[in-house]
Amino acid sequence: MYKTKPLPVSEDDLLSAKSGPVIERKATPVSADDDDEKNERTFVRGKLLRRIRRFIEENGPLAAMFAVVFVNLVGFGIVVPLIPFFAQKLGAQPWQVTLMFTTYSLGQCFAEPFCGRLSDRIGRKPILLVSTGLSVIFYCCLAFSPNIWVAIFLRFFSGLSSGNISTIQGYVSDVSKPEQRAARMSMIGAAFSLGFVIGPFIGGILTQEHGEHPYRVPLFAAAIMSAIATFGVMLYVKESRQRALVSTPQINLFRTAIEGFRNPVIFRVILATLCYMMAFAGLESTFGLWAEARYHWGAKQVGAIFLFIGVTAAVMQMLVMRPLVRRYGESKVLAGGLGLFGLSFILQGINHSAWLITPLVMLGTLGQAVIFSSICAIISTTTSPDRQGAMLGLNMSTGAIARITGPMLAGYLFSILGPDGPLWMGAAMTLPAAILALKAGRQQRRV
Repeated sequence: MYKTKPLPVSEDDLLSAKSGPVIERKATPVSADDDDEKNERTFVRGKLLRRIRRFIEENGPLAAMFAVVFVNLVGFGIVVPLIPFFAQKLGAQPWQVTLMFTTYSLGQCFAEPFCGRLSDRIGRKPILLVSTGLSVIFYCCLAFSPNIWVAIFLRFFSGLSSGNISTIQGYVSDVSKPEQRAARMSMIGAAFSLGFVIGPFIGGILTQEHGEHPYRVPLFAAAIMSAIATFGVMLYVKESRQRALVSTPQINLFRTAIEGFRNPVIFRVILATLCYMMAFAGLESTFGLWAEARYHWGAKQVGAIFLFIGVTAAVMQMLVMRPLVRRYGESKVLAGGLGLFGLSFILQGINHSAWLITPLVMLGTLGQAVIFSSICAIISTTTSPDRQGAMLGLNMSTGAIARITGPMLAGYLFSILGPDGPLWMGAAMTLPAAILALKAGRQQRRV
């Protein structure tokens, strides 16, 4: 005979039994309007979450690259304003100070097409890892330079290690659709602008006015920034190219140049880069001398303008670039930017009021901010995927050549024609660059 076990009784049941009969509470009726409102809120929240999730999935690699570029450029920006004073601390002559800038651009000139082409073969991530890692070593070595010639030598190798901009552009092109490239290139340009603004500010704070080695701390800070960028590439940047799928011929820089010059669109765009960068580099190298000669400005007033330049460029690249490209296309936006940039040279040359300098510089920055991104977008949409790194590298190498020759020509004109000579040179060089941009756009539509 089986014995039945009593069912378990909970504490709540016992309490309710002792307290008497259970009184049923009537549920408050819920109206149809409340149900609709709750359903609508749930739907809106779900839709918002799906959009956020989709945005992260689509832009996650780009966000990682944006952060890497920003941190790396902060380190670069820390060092650049300190170079003249650092060189003088080593007993450098003025021409040796200029040589430190020139050798850096020369290193970039050699490295950009090589790194871009190599990234087409083996992938983008290894090039970014090696280049940012080497920057850490060269910043640390520069901090302990015993004399100016060692510093110049190290600046050349720093230029070699910084020749990864074409690789970054190639990565952005890899993870972007053709219609997204101009806007996403402008986002990377915004990272450059913001990093270059914040870097000098940090460098100024870390510089020690007194002491035997006042510039070591900023150089160490730049090394730390590059180290952070290296770990960022290692942990968060996903490879955009599969090595097994890449079958390209051996790297030949001369062949790359011939191939680029034979393409009518790329040839015109590269010539536009040469003209524009010569004008920009000439203005950059002589602006302080011009402001001192015309308005008796010092280093503080000149340095403050970098803040306005960086903020204006970042806003233009992040908010305005995309709708402009959608409405007018890359070539027209490029031509318009070059025209606006050239106009700022002319207005600055005829200006005689100190309070107008900053607004006119910001006007030129509005045009200059769209030039770089538009050129990169045109090259990436014109070139096959397995050649984009090489062609973008060729363009960056051309820009490095312009950064070498532009200051030399601007300095010569400054001494011959006076302080306004570089301004008229810039205005004269941006006009043919704008015409080349329009011709490149017409040629691109024919292809």
